Amino acid sequence: MQHYNFDQNYQLISYSRDELNHQEFECCTFKSCDFRSCNFMDVTFIDCTFLGCNFNGAHINHVALRTVTFRNCQIKDVNFAMCDKLLFDINFYNCKLDFSKFYTQKIKGTTFENCSLIAVDFMASDLTEVHFDNCNLYRAEFDKANASKANFKTSFNYTIDPTKTKIKKAIFGLKEVNGLLFKHDLQVY
Repeated sequence: MQHYNFDQNYQLISYSRDELNHQEFECCTFKSCDFRSCNFMDVTFIDCTFLGCNFNGAHINHVALRTVTFRNCQIKDVNFAMCDKLLFDINFYNCKLDFSKFYTQKIKGTTFENCSLIAVDFMASDLTEVHFDNCNLYRAEFDKANASKANFKTSFNYTIDPTKTKIKKAIFGLKEVNGLLFKHDLQVY
């Protein structure tokens, strides 16, 4: 049975491995908290905000993220692919998500703003209408993803193979168009 937490503010807490397990948080704010040691199990976050928190390497298996916002967070090497897929709704602002995984996850309409997404795994993900605003997508993997209507206009360093990724009506900046043409060994100036 889950312990229910509503409209609480948590600040400067370093959580231990199992401290948050079997809990539900609704309308809560976490500020400058450290989740690196956590091995989340049966945890639900609804309408929650994380500000300046550290999730680097945290194990977030069996976590439900429903309308959750991350701002100025460190979230390197986190596997979001293992999160509950029901009502999965997240947004990221000024976050470092390098080496994280969204493999097969449906993140339609998600916003990534001013984020580092180096070597992030978006393989086979639904990225429909995702907004990548000023994001570094160096070595991010988009194979078999659906990025239809996604907006990459202000992002950079991406390499996307249009024969392996659906990009119908996606928006790209002319300055970074080489990231779509790499497999043809063309040079555009």
